[in-house]
Amino acid sequence: MKVPMKVDYGVRALVELAAHYGEGPVQTAEIAVRQSIPEAYLDQLLTTLHKFGFIRSRRGPMGGHSLARDPSEIHLGMIMLTLEGNTPVLDCLTEPNECTLSYTCAQRDVWRSVDDAVHDLLSATTVADLAYRQNHLAGRGMYQI
Repeated sequence: MKVPMKVDYGVRALVELAAHYGEGPVQTAEIAVRQSIPEAYLDQLLTTLHKFGFIRSRRGPMGGHSLARDPSEIHLGMIMLTLEGNTPVLDCLTEPNECTLSYTCAQRDVWRSVDDAVHDLLSATTVADLAYRQNHLAGRGMYQI
């Protein structure tokens, strides 16, 4: 499984906002620099994340972006679904009629198990979890989320 760049950047942006949760808005340029995301692309992602209720956005010199909900309520599965849609490891898992071998395929059950395991892991991992890990790995000490 390959994580699309859109999802990677979206998660990084949300983790950055989680690090500033409750502190007020963070400007796009600041997120872009800290997370090494091209600013124009980040703008598009933030618009999508705003549209789906993950973030609040405010224009102007004192504007920026902030999480619209607690980072512990946003799990990676939600982000993946929002930014990439429901993409199984094999198309036959959701469209079995697309393959004539689908119902007798020995691999299909294995790939369904892989898809289920990935889904379970993404659903169990929150933005708060990742912000905590990132903070710990960066050696900045711990902060409360």
